[in-house]
Amino acid sequence: MQGYIGYIRVSTVKQGTKGVSLEEQRDAISKYAERNQFSIAVWLEEMETAAKQGRPIFNQAIKLLRAREARGIILHKLDRGARNLRDWTTIGDLSDQGVEVHFVSESLDLQSRGGRLSADIQAVVSADYIRNLREETRKGFYGRLKQGFYPLPAPVGYLNHGKAKAKTIDPIMGPLVRKAFELYGTGNYSLETLSEEAHQFGLRSRTGKRVSVGALSLIFHNSFYIGLIRIRKTGEDFPGLHEPLIGKSLFDRVRQVLEGKFNRRSDRHDFLFRRLLTCAQCGYSLVGECQKGHVYYRCHSKECSTSLREESVEHAVTDYLEHLCFSELEMAYLKNKMRGLRESWTTQRDNELKGAKLQLSQLKDRLNRLTDALLDGTIDKELFKDRKNAILMEQKALEEKLATVAKNAPGPDRLDKFLELASTALWSYQNAFVEEKRELLKLVTSNRLGFEKSLELKPSIPFQEIANRPKTKLSGPKRGIPRTLDGILDNLTSLNTQGLLPEFPSLFSCNDDNSVVGRQAQTVERQLKITIDDN
Repeated sequence: MQGYIGYIRVSTVKQGTKGVSLEEQRDAISKYAERNQFSIAVWLEEMETAAKQGRPIFNQAIKLLRAREARGIILHKLDRGARNLRDWTTIGDLSDQGVEVHFVSESLDLQSRGGRLSADIQAVVSADYIRNLREETRKGFYGRLKQGFYPLPAPVGYLNHGKAKAKTIDPIMGPLVRKAFELYGTGNYSLETLSEEAHQFGLRSRTGKRVSVGALSLIFHNSFYIGLIRIRKTGEDFPGLHEPLIGKSLFDRVRQVLEGKFNRRSDRHDFLFRRLLTCAQCGYSLVGECQKGHVYYRCHSKECSTSLREESVEHAVTDYLEHLCFSELEMAYLKNKMRGLRESWTTQRDNELKGAKLQLSQLKDRLNRLTDALLDGTIDKELFKDRKNAILMEQKALEEKLATVAKNAPGPDRLDKFLELASTALWSYQNAFVEEKRELLKLVTSNRLGFEKSLELKPSIPFQEIANRPKTKLSGPKRGIPRTLDGILDNLTSLNTQGLLPEFPSLFSCNDDNSVVGRQAQTVERQLKITIDDN
C-alpha cells in the first residue's frame, strides 16, 4: 500500500448516523488529496471520542503506519486525531520516524520546529478543553443527582420525561417489574426460571426482547426501585424524587435470596416437621427418617445423639400451644381492657406518628451535619460515603414504616383478633392440614431445639409475652386474675403500634369458609343435620 490513510471521526454514534460531519470531513480530505496529488488508499471511519484511549479504528491506522503499509495519514483537523496527550505523542513519534501527517484545515508542518511547536500547543489546549468539559459535565450530573433527578435513561418499569423531571412508573411495565420482585422474593424461582416466567407474563427489556438473567440480576440490585439513586461506579446513594416501585422490605428479601441467605428447595418427603427442628448441640437441622413405621428426626453429626420421635415432638407442640390459651377469666379481663384501649388508641397512634416524624427529621439533621463535616475536612470522603448510604437506607425504612402506619395503622381490633386467635392456636393446629400446621408452628415459635430425646420450643415475638406469663392449672391466683396481664397487654399494644404483630394466614381466619374454623363449622353442621335426620 503506497497511498495515504484517510481518517474521519465523530464523537458519538448519533453524530455518525444522523449528522453530516463524516460526509463533510470525507469531502474536505478528498479535495485536499486531489489538490496535492495524494492517493487515498484506505478510508477509516470511527464513531468514538478522542478524549479517551483505546479507539479500535485509530489503533488500526497506527498499526498500518508503523508497518509502513501507508505513506501517511490525512486528518480533517488535529482534534480529529487526538484530544488526549498520549495519542498525540504516538502521532508525534510517527512523524519523527518519517511518516507524513497532514491536517486539511490547519497549516501545520510537523517536520519543522515551528510547526511542531504550534501543533503541540494546540494539542495541549485541546486536552485542557476536554478536561474542562468533563469537569463541567460532572458538575451538572451531580447537581441533578442532589436535586433528586436521575440524569440517565430510566430503568425498566419507569418512563423518561426529559431533563430536570422525575421518572414516573410505567403503567404497563411497572407492575410487571413489581411482580418479578415478588415472585423472586418467594425463593421458589431461580433467575433462569424467572426469566422464562417473566417473558410469559409480558415483561420485556427496553428493546422489546426477553429480559435476560443478567438483566434481572441488575434489576434486583438496583435501589432505584425503592426511591434511591445509586451510582455504581462510586457507590454513592442519593434520595430520588421519583415514586418507589416496591418497598424496602421486599427489596431486602430479594437481596437475601440473591445472596443465598433464603432459598426454598424442593421437598423429597412430606414429613410433618421437616426443616423445622434444629439440633441444640451442633446447630444443624434434624433430618426426618421413616424407620419401622415411625418417623424420627435425627441429627447426622457424628458428635450428636439427638433423635426425636414424631409422636414426642407432636406432644411437645400441643403442650406449648395449650399454654398459649387464655382461660375464660383471662379473656374476660382482656376484653374489658380492650374497650378502654379503643378510647385512647387515636391519641397513642398520633403520638407514635409524631415520634416517627421526629426520628425522620433527626436523620435529615444527621445527614446535614455529616455534609458539613465533609466540607470542613473533619472526615474523609470514603467515610462520608459509607455513613451517608447507611443514613439514607435508614431513612427509607422509616419512610416506608410511616407510610404503612398512615395508610393502614394496626388498631385495637387487630390486637383483639390476635389475642383471640392466639388463644385458639391449639384448636386450629389440631384441625389443620399438614402444611397449615407447619405454617402455624413457624408463626408462634422462633426456635425449635432438639437435645437427645427432648424438644425445647422458644416462642416468637409477641407470643413470648403470652407464653411466659404465670399460669396455674390447679387453682386461680388470689386476686382472681394473673398479675401480669396488664403488662402483657401494654407490651402487645406497643408491638401492635410498631407493626410487629404477625399476620395470621387466611387459613386461620374465622370468616373464611375454607379456613380451619370454617371447615370445622361445616363438619359440625353436617353432623347436626345427620343427627336431626336420624331422629
